[in-house]
Amino acid sequence: MRNSLTSHIACLALGAVAMLAVLPRVGAQTGAADVSAPDKWPRDVDRKSGMRLPIPDRESLDDAGKKAFDRASTPGASIAGLQGPGGVQLYLPKIAAPMNTINRFLRYEAGFTGRQREIAILITAREMDSQFEWVAHEQVALKEGVPAAVIDIIKHRKPLAGVEEGDAIIIEIGRELWRDHKVKPETFARANAHFGSAKLIELGTLMGNYAATAALLTLVDMQLHAGARPLLPLP
Repeated sequence: MRNSLTSHIACLALGAVAMLAVLPRVGAQTGAADVSAPDKWPRDVDRKSGMRLPIPDRESLDDAGKKAFDRASTPGASIAGLQGPGGVQLYLPKIAAPMNTINRFLRYEAGFTGRQREIAILITAREMDSQFEWVAHEQVALKEGVPAAVIDIIKHRKPLAGVEEGDAIIIEIGRELWRDHKVKPETFARANAHFGSAKLIELGTLMGNYAATAALLTLVDMQLHAGARPLLPLP
C-alpha cells in the first residue's frame, strides 16, 4: 500500500513540476500594503469567491464535487476554506479527494515534524512569491515552533548563517529547486545524509505539492481573505 501511495505521490510531483514550467512566476495575488477588501480586488476577480472563477453552486456538482464542497466549507477542515485551494478544487472534483489524501499524508503521516513541514511550505511559498500561501502558513509556522528569526530569513531571503542544520538544509533545497532550478551535488549530499533517501524524496514531493498549489492560486489570482494583510515583500 505504501509503495503504491509513494508511486502516486511521485507522479503528482512530476505533474507539479510540469505545471510550474508553463505558468508564470508572478505574485498576482500580492495586493497593496493595506488590508485586503473586495472593493480593492482586480476587476476580473469574483467578489464572492476571491478569484477569477466563481464558486460553483453545490447543487450543480456531482457527488464527488459535493463531498469536496462540504470538506472545504467545514470549519477547521482546511486553513482557507472555500476561498483558497479548496474552492479551486471544485473545478476538478474527481481528483480533489485523492489530492487531499496525498496532502494529508505528506503533512501529517510522512514523519516530518511540524517545524520541518512548515519551513518546507514557507520556503516554497516565498520562492513562488505566493502571498496567499504565505499568509495562510506564517502563523501556523510560529505555532509549530519555527523561530521568528528563521521565518524572517526565509521571508527576506537572508543568508543562512546561524540557522540549525536541518532547517538550513530545507531552506537551501527550496531555494535551489524553485529559484535556481538545479540542486547542487553538495546540497543533495547534505540533505541525503541528514534525512535519508526516502525522507528526502518525500520532502521534495511535499514542496512540489505546495508549488503546484501556488501555481493554481496564481492562475486564478486568488486574493487574500477580506481584512487580511499581505506579509511577503513583493514587487
